[in-house]
Amino acid sequence: MPSLKDLRSRIASVKQTQKITSAMKLVAASKLKRAQEQAEAARPFAERMSAMLANLADGTKGSPDAPPLLAGTGKDEVHLLVVATADRGLCGGFNGSIVRGARRRIAELRASGKTVKILCVGRKGRDMLRRDHRDLIIDTIEGVGRRRLEFADAQAIAERLLAMFEAGEFDTATIVFNRFRSAITQIVTLQQVVPVEPEAAEAADDTAKADGEARALYEFEPDEETILRELLPRNLAVQIFRALNENAASEQGARMTAMDNATRNAGDMIRSLTLRYNRTRQAQITKELIEIISGAEAL
Repeated sequence: MPSLKDLRSRIASVKQTQKITSAMKLVAASKLKRAQEQAEAARPFAERMSAMLANLADGTKGSPDAPPLLAGTGKDEVHLLVVATADRGLCGGFNGSIVRGARRRIAELRASGKTVKILCVGRKGRDMLRRDHRDLIIDTIEGVGRRRLEFADAQAIAERLLAMFEAGEFDTATIVFNRFRSAITQIVTLQQVVPVEPEAAEAADDTAKADGEARALYEFEPDEETILRELLPRNLAVQIFRALNENAASEQGARMTAMDNATRNAGDMIRSLTLRYNRTRQAQITKELIEIISGAEAL
């Protein structure tokens, strides 16, 4: 049985932990509001651009002059998974859910005979994936949005992917991230970013029909090649930026929820330890009184 000193030390230790988790919860809550606003602001532009390019990809299907970023390389052998996680932990199941989604996708691709490569954005994803997929990880990008997430962070990743694509290192690139819904709900999302996913065109058609709009027809000025040469790399950066924004909001929401649960659990433990301390102290006092009374009667 622990002594009263041990119980006092443990109560003091749990109280210190409770102060830390409570402070982390408040910090995460303050960051969550800004991250949520940034993620929600990035969605409409990214969704419309993705839908527009998906319509173009659907229209240029089979054309020999279509840009590779739009139509693909014509092969589907090498898949690159960009696994976007956080650099830090203490955010509940945020990192674990993304890694599980990536592992499921890796298993599906390898079962189909595809070659898989992994580019980790965030240290936690690398640490978890290298346990069983060390040979698939080609590199890790750390420190993205450490102070504040900016478009330049996504553009740097997009330029890296473009260089790899032009070098023929992969045929299809998919980014794995958590889409923010609420502080307690994040949805694991796999979005194909290279080439543009044709399914997005069908989703755009469904949305247009629901809104009573006709499918968009595009005219290019000055010419299609010039516009797409600028637009396609920018779309890649925009989609990555959107994914990173969703991840940032999801991370802060998950951390706030996890720290709130930790603070509550610390409170429950403090109450339990205090009750145990009081019972032990009362038993010790009672034992001392019995010894005093017994000694007095012996005299």
